[in-house]
Amino acid sequence: MDIVFSVPLLSSVVLAAIALLACAGILWMLLRTGLAWRLATDIPNERSLHERPTPRVGGWGVIPVVVLCMLFMAPQLWVTAVCAALLAAISQIDDRRGLPARVRFAAHTVAAIAVVSVVPAPIALWLRVVVAVALIWLTNLYNFMDGADGLAGGMAFFGFGGYALAACLSPHADAQLALASAAVCGAAAGFLLFNFHPARIFLGDAGSIPLGFLAGALGYWGWGTGVWPMWFPVMAFAPFIADASVTLAKRLARGEKFWQAHREHYYQRMVRSGIGHARTAIDWYVAMALGIILALVAMPRSPVVQWMVVMVWAVVLVVIGRVIDVRWRRVQSNSNLPRQAQR
Repeated sequence: MDIVFSVPLLSSVVLAAIALLACAGILWMLLRTGLAWRLATDIPNERSLHERPTPRVGGWGVIPVVVLCMLFMAPQLWVTAVCAALLAAISQIDDRRGLPARVRFAAHTVAAIAVVSVVPAPIALWLRVVVAVALIWLTNLYNFMDGADGLAGGMAFFGFGGYALAACLSPHADAQLALASAAVCGAAAGFLLFNFHPARIFLGDAGSIPLGFLAGALGYWGWGTGVWPMWFPVMAFAPFIADASVTLAKRLARGEKFWQAHREHYYQRMVRSGIGHARTAIDWYVAMALGIILALVAMPRSPVVQWMVVMVWAVVLVVIGRVIDVRWRRVQSNSNLPRQAQR
């Protein structure tokens, strides 16, 4: 068994290294030539966590490398690769000039339907509809969570790295899925070299939208082909999914416009409460790594054990969220004390 698994695992490591170097090289060139600033620049506003204009061209390094690697090394996933490229192109237009929400949503919907239609999953039509909606949410979720130095890049590195390992170690190992996931993992690491605090480049919609789509599409492919159970992709990206989903639910409950930019995500509260970009990213890396390790350990166990692990990890994330909420309220309370004293 070890001999069988060693080939895709070694190939995945090599491809991840190639993707890292290629992505880092592209981004270095964009910065060196000054082209990065002309392609798309993020201007800070009252909802930003950064203070100076920064190029948001990370997608220019990540997505072309990933798409080419998938087309050549994982041709069975060509539809997913093409959809990711199209989403990157549309999102780049949005980065530069802005696009109506209906245009962006239409593109996300078409990509989700395309992937759900081609994956050979033996599931009912209604479940395919649910999966398509989940893909659309993941596509946008990654964009919502791209707001702190090193966060989205690190989540992609760990999440897709977990995908690659699972695709190699599964009893139904899928070499092409492992290679596709490894390519994303490596490219994310190349981007992270320029994005960890203090960030020199941001991901931008052209990077975050396709990455969110790939997280859902590759996760669905692995489930549909029997590589991993349905809970595995969710657990691999659980901190990201939990933060965005809980924050969205809170905003909807308050009747707020959920599509508007804000600073209420848990990671944003961590940064604003004094933990800072670097420490926040590292804390999230630890949570991400622990969740993926638990998921990999649980995968070969019985379904009962698997779901017990999932439930335990969900409770852990709830506790972490509660701790962040308590800290945030304390910070807000302390910040109001000087104002009350002045009155």
